[in-house]
Amino acid sequence: MEYLENRELSWLKFNKRVIEEAFDNNTPLLERLSFSAIYQSNLDEFFMVRVGSLTDGEKENNKKKDSKTGMTPSRQLDAVFTEVRRLQPVAEEAYRRNMEELSSYGFHHVTFDDASPEEQKFLELYFKREIKPFISGLIVNDNLPFPFLKNKELYAAVNISTKKGITVGIVPIGHEHSERVIPLSSDGKRFILEEEVVLNFVHLMFKGCKILDRAVMRVTRNADIMVNNKGADFRERMEELVVKRNKLAAVRLEITNEFSREALDYICKKLKIKNVRVFNSHIPLDLSYLFHLQELDESPELHYIALTPRKSVSLSDKRSVFSQVRAKDILLSYPFESMTSSFIRLLEESAADPKVTSIKITLYRLARNSKVISALCTAAENGKDVLVMIELRARFDEANNIEWSKILQKSGVTVIYGPKEFKAHSKLLLITRKGTGNNFDYLTQIGTGNYNEKTSALYTDLMLLTADKEIASDAEAVFTALRNGTFVEKTNKLLVSPHALRPQILAMMDEQIGISRSGGTGYIAAKINSLNDNAIISKLVEASQAGVKIELVVRGICCIVAGVAGYTENIVVRSIVGRFLEHSRIFIFGSENKNQKIYIGSADYMSRNTIRRVEVATPVEDERLKKRIRDMFNVLMSDNTKARIMMNDGTYAHAEPKDGEMEINSQEYFYQEAYRLIEEKAVRQERMKEVRAIKGTKRKSSNKRSRKNT
Repeated sequence: MEYLENRELSWLKFNKRVIEEAFDNNTPLLERLSFSAIYQSNLDEFFMVRVGSLTDGEKENNKKKDSKTGMTPSRQLDAVFTEVRRLQPVAEEAYRRNMEELSSYGFHHVTFDDASPEEQKFLELYFKREIKPFISGLIVNDNLPFPFLKNKELYAAVNISTKKGITVGIVPIGHEHSERVIPLSSDGKRFILEEEVVLNFVHLMFKGCKILDRAVMRVTRNADIMVNNKGADFRERMEELVVKRNKLAAVRLEITNEFSREALDYICKKLKIKNVRVFNSHIPLDLSYLFHLQELDESPELHYIALTPRKSVSLSDKRSVFSQVRAKDILLSYPFESMTSSFIRLLEESAADPKVTSIKITLYRLARNSKVISALCTAAENGKDVLVMIELRARFDEANNIEWSKILQKSGVTVIYGPKEFKAHSKLLLITRKGTGNNFDYLTQIGTGNYNEKTSALYTDLMLLTADKEIASDAEAVFTALRNGTFVEKTNKLLVSPHALRPQILAMMDEQIGISRSGGTGYIAAKINSLNDNAIISKLVEASQAGVKIELVVRGICCIVAGVAGYTENIVVRSIVGRFLEHSRIFIFGSENKNQKIYIGSADYMSRNTIRRVEVATPVEDERLKKRIRDMFNVLMSDNTKARIMMNDGTYAHAEPKDGEMEINSQEYFYQEAYRLIEEKAVRQERMKEVRAIKGTKRKSSNKRSRKNT
């Protein structure tokens, strides 16, 4: 269908929007370079997961077609490789342009040939003393086993001429004590990369051999692993699988410079990889070193203006978070508001509160030194009933979560895992506290993002804290189902996948279709990370054809093409890529404020979220908070700086200010608003102090007059 887009190609369009940020001159130079590293890191994960999955699909059933475009796995892979090659020169140009501009600030990435004679002597000595003793070269031929090339690690490959003909030598680059960036000046701004030094002196690893060609190469391996949560040894099997993943089949080979076709074919043969999966690069194969450069120059024009999450104006320091939520619902917005002074504070207060009887929480991704884990362990050690559902299958966080699960258990926490075949991706917390008499009070938190202090300062997310007892009852049902390995079938207020989320969303869309067909104004809006759920896409097309106005803010994958006549002409799709990762999910149904339904939650409009995971979304019912979310969404739709608008051919165009229109960067706007609100609160508090002081002075004067009259 002309209004549908292939998932993988849509994701590549998203990564194109990421690399476009590296060309934006309004972004500080070192931050632009960071987008080059992010683009490359994104692409690595894409190959490990999505290309890995398509590769498996090609082997298992190449006749199975993509439901959007009818493409087989082979055709999708061909299209992916073509698009990646098309984007490669763009990524290289962004890197070269920004590195060249960085030279005006004293930065110089030199090659060995560019180095001075003194530097070359130093590097030769450095290689012999600091690198060569820790690595070893291996000549590869049919009589010797081909060495295992670790995922995303750098290697030097050499084409060697011997008496028996041409063969290949391989040398690993880097060891646990090595430094990737080798400084050649006292400030470190003049530098060379370790792989360039190894490549220059690699002939010393193969004495007596004639080196014909040399290059740096890197293998990307399949990481698409999945295991069912079945059996008591689930954690042990996950540990084994994490180790196994590092040894899965190669799905891509990257190589620098020109290299002998015969030698390259030989390497591909040993890796069991087709030539179509070989990608040549004229820039470093690992750009993660660019983050190191940020530490070498603090010039303000090279960096984003420092922004620190503010305390939420919704919370007072003088009362416990629990008591404040009992009085009214509270909405928190990250990274503009601080997680430490709100959510972490709530957990720590609850861990110490003698009236708190239980804490139940779902965990997916956590910070390295997690204060969340610390608070939960303290709560258990204080005798509270603490239940933690930790998802061991959170991709690339499996090893971390395995270790966290062990730490939690040692502290007396009851640890459970997600149900078999379904990841639990929900962001849900339920705290139970003794109230008056024999009653209990409940605080439920439902969020769009992980309980991760680090990413809470980098990702945009929302979190609702509520004392609503119906929501608490639904949350309790979710935890009971997780504990029993079952699923919630029916709820009072929460939307809970896999059975009680998508049907309700489709029903609310049907309501808007009915309103529009009856002559009213139907409205559907959503802010999500990705959209590929066929049922939801079909319903959005139906709504558009019925005249419903539809506004979507979709950061990444979007398998519906907006503005296609006869199908999606009433749909507008925007994508915002900027300083922070857009991560919050908002669902809005209805244009009239009183009847408008607003939800926030952990689910995207992807089938993996709506029918193959445990996700939770909550209604926002407080009119103050509904207005706040509506205002936020309107700002997102007004962004004319970092937003891109989807065209009816599936391409994206930068949103730009119209004549006389103010520039709006939604992320900067929300940060400025957070600063403004906290400053206004401080001013109000200061005025209240002054008023109290004046009243106190008047009372003293009045008392003196009274005593005098007496």
